[in-house]
Amino acid sequence: MKMGFSTLSLIMKSIDDMLEEATIRGFDSVEFLCEAHMHPRYLLKYKEKLEAFKSYDLDVYIHGTTVDLNLASLNEGVRNESKIQSKECLELASEIGAKAVTTHPGKIGRRDDVLRKVALDFAIESIKELTDYADELGTKISVENMPERFSFLGNKVEELEKIREETNCSITIDLGHANTCSNPEEFTKIPGIIYYHLNDNNGIKDQHLPIGEGTLDLNLLKKVDNGIIELNKFDNVLKSKKVIEEFLNK
Repeated sequence: MKMGFSTLSLIMKSIDDMLEEATIRGFDSVEFLCEAHMHPRYLLKYKEKLEAFKSYDLDVYIHGTTVDLNLASLNEGVRNESKIQSKECLELASEIGAKAVTTHPGKIGRRDDVLRKVALDFAIESIKELTDYADELGTKISVENMPERFSFLGNKVEELEKIREETNCSITIDLGHANTCSNPEEFTKIPGIIYYHLNDNNGIKDQHLPIGEGTLDLNLLKKVDNGIIELNKFDNVLKSKKVIEEFLNK
């Protein structure tokens, strides 16, 4: 398995420090989290901060800006701003040579099956626009599956497959998110998976625990050829890396 980690675990470090840690610790890749002070709008304005990416031999992925954004919003203004900021993430990906930008498919504001269908249509419309823009820039937009909660789109295999079929996007499978759903293995069979997020939980709540500290069936790791450990503490990233390597090398 090619293995990397999300820079969420080193969020207060400089870009150079993040990439240096990845190299020293023997990782193959990083997923660069674009939130707060690492927002693409800021980084594209001060491109000298991106020079570090040229100095390391790592595969780079981007987790696009998703906080307070919603590609499926019924509010056109929110939806449009979400697309604008997602396009900035794609522009950053093009600038640093990132292979893909992962985004969330969106959510709905209240429990209503009709609204869910409308929101899914808006999500597909937004993601298709982003896929076309990604193609122009020579990168990819990848849609992530979400935890089991009615308000989240993309937590059903059939929804992700519909999004994939109608937009030609790539797919990012979060095994922790899948673990909150009834049949996690189904998610690994969706076409177009470009990489996985690796984390654990109790099978009910999206907890982002280290691998091996929840109920995730570790046999699912055998299906992963390209994984990003997505945790908020670097010590737990290293702990998970060790557990994964020991399990796969049995």
